[in-house]
Amino acid sequence: MQRKSMSCSPMILSLSLTCFSITAWGADVTQFRGSNGDGIVHEENVPSTFSETEKLMWKIDLPGKGWSSPVVADGKIWLTTAVEVVPDEDEREKLLLASGDQPKQFSQKQIAKNLELKVIQIDSESGQVEKVKDLFTIDRPDSIHKTNSYASPTPFIDGDFLYCHFGTYGTVCLNRHDLSTVWQRTIPVVHSVGPGSSPFICKDLIVLICDGINRQFVIALDKKSGETAWEVDRPKMDASDGEQKKSYNTPVFVTDSQGREQLICMSSQWIVSYVPETGEEIWRVRHGKGFSVVPRPVVQNDIIFISTGFMKAELWAIKIDGSGDVTDSHVVWKESRNIPTKPSPIVVNENIFVVNDTGIATCFDSETGETIWRERIGGNFSASPVLVDQKLFLASQEGVVTILDSKNDFNVIAENQLSGQIMASPIVFEDSLVIRTDSSLYRFRENEKSPASGRVSRVDRP
Repeated sequence: MQRKSMSCSPMILSLSLTCFSITAWGADVTQFRGSNGDGIVHEENVPSTFSETEKLMWKIDLPGKGWSSPVVADGKIWLTTAVEVVPDEDEREKLLLASGDQPKQFSQKQIAKNLELKVIQIDSESGQVEKVKDLFTIDRPDSIHKTNSYASPTPFIDGDFLYCHFGTYGTVCLNRHDLSTVWQRTIPVVHSVGPGSSPFICKDLIVLICDGINRQFVIALDKKSGETAWEVDRPKMDASDGEQKKSYNTPVFVTDSQGREQLICMSSQWIVSYVPETGEEIWRVRHGKGFSVVPRPVVQNDIIFISTGFMKAELWAIKIDGSGDVTDSHVVWKESRNIPTKPSPIVVNENIFVVNDTGIATCFDSETGETIWRERIGGNFSASPVLVDQKLFLASQEGVVTILDSKNDFNVIAENQLSGQIMASPIVFEDSLVIRTDSSLYRFRENEKSPASGRVSRVDRP
């Protein structure tokens, strides 16, 4: 175990800039990993200890299943879900065979007879479900991985509009005030294990990463009409099997120290920077044979930090100020021990934090890649961590939310057990914590009385 003393000063703002306007910084959560897309939240007084009764504002049951995170604006919460008609075992095997799966893959797959893909609107103060809107009905969907859902991409709020994306099953722009449909598109791609990439609004475009097993590309749509603005294929990959070409990443936008705006889209084997308006390539780096890349990159001071995905996950630090193929010139450092394939990293000042899929948390020096500390906290992880008021919130699949102090050496502040499985990344707004489990949505606030003390949690099913 390597350690050195560690002290985090207040956060230095990274060069990562959002492409959209935010009405109130810290009050809204507009996309995957918060309104800046990096997991860092500018709030205080968020509870570090909570439970099924302690500091609970409300808890509601949710229909269907989805691993998308909630998004929030103007006192409303939206999230997506998939309501499935589940086959019996005989039907399941027949559907899996019809979907192209081999019997040896059956234990790793799930499939539905049909789906109803929905968006749910919730009043953030009361927890009351206000609206449930059916978006797409899918007969005979493809199989997905047993740990995935048909509603894993997180929606995106941009001004008056809400964008919901379900991969190959459809993309829709809604007026968020009445949930009326503005436009919808279907962009076919064979995901193999289900959808995962969240949509991203950049200027006047909605950008979708579509890295399937049949084709790998990035597409940008006019956010007002849904019409294609540009589309670009990924760099050539040397894997013979499409399974090693698929990926599930979410774009990031940065302005580098040269003033260049970049839309950076991670893929299997490559990470590529594009001109946002046109899709023209700025630079690329080959990161090896990694595939099924899930962790969203983070940027600080002209350095982007990536996890290379399945095969042999590594954490890379790459300079973003280059042009062309900069594989041999712009990689600053690499680390291969205990790197996540699903949770995203968090970078704060001179430190970068990760928790891997099997519950090993590590802090690295962001400039050198040197290990500061590494400790096992236990559990299995898919959700990405959140940093709130110098504290790291790590939510495991077993429903345990571990709070670490990021200012000092490794220190567990609290461990909080909820009753469900957590795969969706938590969000924070208005000094409160919102957590989605496999069956419920919770909101916790520091000064909230427990239901046993007179506050009754709501359990509403639309």
